[in-house]
Amino acid sequence: MERKNVSSGSPYEKPIGFSRAVRIGNIIAVSATAPIDKDGSTACVGDLYGQTKHCLGIVVRAIESAGGRSSDTIRTRVFLRDVRQWQEAAKAHGEIFESIRPSTTFVEVSGFINPEWLVDIEADCIL
Repeated sequence: MERKNVSSGSPYEKPIGFSRAVRIGNIIAVSATAPIDKDGSTACVGDLYGQTKHCLGIVVRAIESAGGRSSDTIRTRVFLRDVRQWQEAAKAHGEIFESIRPSTTFVEVSGFINPEWLVDIEADCIL
């Protein structure tokens, strides 16, 4: 099967050695997606809802670049610095996935590469 690697231009992709998304056959896997702006800075500093929307925008663009649609998403994983604020992330997630309703996990983590990041999101799709 042909492999398609998708880049988002993140400054972390090359030194870490990963792709934003990988498609093989009818499967797309989207890597953990942090709230990184095009200039490499953190988007929406201090705003969990805004960061979640930003991450989801990157995720959806990656899915589309791999030849899929957001409706092909079967699973998302939402990693939060503070799970007590889950409703802010859930609101943004619901705005994209309310009608799709993928399997979803919200989990608290102790931290991210950049301490300004409040959320990191993964997605899996089957076309």
